[in-house]
Amino acid sequence: MPSGARPPRSATWRPIIAGDKTLSWAYTEEFIEEDEPTRQARMRAEELGVQAVPAGTGAALRVLAAASRAHAVAEVGTGTGVSGLWLLQGMVPDGVLTTIDVEPEHQQAARQAFAAAGVRTPRARLISGRALAVLPRLADGAYDMVVVDGDPAEATDCVELAVRLLRPGGVLAVTAALWHDRVADPARRDEATVAVRELGKAVRADDRLLSALLPTGDGLLVAVRR
Repeated sequence: MPSGARPPRSATWRPIIAGDKTLSWAYTEEFIEEDEPTRQARMRAEELGVQAVPAGTGAALRVLAAASRAHAVAEVGTGTGVSGLWLLQGMVPDGVLTTIDVEPEHQQAARQAFAAAGVRTPRARLISGRALAVLPRLADGAYDMVVVDGDPAEATDCVELAVRLLRPGGVLAVTAALWHDRVADPARRDEATVAVRELGKAVRADDRLLSALLPTGDGLLVAVRR
């Protein structure tokens, strides 16, 4: 074996993890600062009891949108607009975000956040309703990116619909993919944790997708449509 080469992986191979991962995690989450409209949207989320994506996850979504030069993005779970603002920053200037939420109050807060950020109305299409009822009405293969940030009980069905919406080379992103750090613990067998764990396995095994699980925020499962 050449000097310095890594030995071949075995079934029991594990990466060497050294140092204070808690400190590193905190550093990465604060690496990119949020602008004022996004901070205000996050404060509104806290008031309404909405779990907004952490800044690290938002920054990752922005990079994914920019890397795919996203013109059309669909989002499940508008919340108060935190993730939408990150996505819009990464999309092309005339890109359109279609975002779905069952709570009209949340979407009203998102409209206010988009307006405060100077987002023109045509760039944000807000649809009120259940994702499983709305997604089938969207056009097949018409989206550069789909973000699923919703109920774990519906996430698997939403992802199946999301793959249909993606163009070849389009990006799928699923937030909270580590579900409060429970997914990695096989002893955790509550319904939500099992649903998120099985979703990750399904995406990993899907021949239509190339996937990775990023440990940013509460976990970000990403995949590219082949």
